[in-house]
Order: sequence, then C-alpha cells, then structure tokens
Amino acid sequence: MQPSDTSAPPATPYEWLGGEPAVRQLVDRFYDLMDLEPAYAELRAAHGSTLDDARDKLFWFLCGWLGGPDHYQERFGHPRLRARHLPFSIGIKERDQWVACMDQAMAETQVPPDLRARLNQSFMNTADWMRNRGG
Repeated sequence: MQPSDTSAPPATPYEWLGGEPAVRQLVDRFYDLMDLEPAYAELRAAHGSTLDDARDKLFWFLCGWLGGPDHYQERFGHPRLRARHLPFSIGIKERDQWVACMDQAMAETQVPPDLRARLNQSFMNTADWMRNRGG
C-alpha cells in the first residue's frame, strides 16, 4: 500500500497561486502582454500612456480578491469595481481581450490548470459585469 497524500489543499487561491511574488509575476506578465500583443490593442489603448499605476492597482486588488492581504482596500477603501470602470468604454471586445490577455498571462506564468480554469470563469463573470456598452 502506498501512503495517502494527507496534505490539505491551499486554503485560498492566493496561497494556491504562490502568494505575493506569484501575483506580482502574473500582473506584470498581463501588462507586458497588453503592451506587446497586437491582439490586445483596444484594451491597451484604454489604459493611457503608462501602465505603472494600473500594474500596482491590479496587483493590490488581486492579492485581496484571491484571499490574501487587502492591500487595495487599505489604500483606497472598497474597490467599487463597476463605478471605478464607468469612465472607460468597455464593450464585448475589451472584455474578451482582458480575459484572453489574463488567460495568456496565467498560462505563461504556469498557474495550475485547475486554478486557471476557476479563475478564468471568475474573471469572465467580473469582466462581463464591467461592460458599460453593448459592442
């Protein structure tokens, strides 16, 4: 008989991902891809001339959203995602580019497949909720 694996699964997606270093790596790859890949041109255009502020805010937000430290809320209060995104024109194309870019970043940073599938579903639900125009 082989011994059974008694190690408990990670308590949160944040832990499963690997904590702050892994979240930072994911966010940095996401914005690097947005800058590099023509397939994300509309998404990149919506972010202005620099991505530095967006990198930090997404990193801080994802840490808490994934079950880690609430860096975003400590700095800015409740995320109010929809309200904060209303000034930006977000349609199906921008939603789909955001989700595809994040999926590519997760693949390239070797997010475990089960976690990647769960996160993709959550990201799609959230990104669809951010839409403020039809097309």
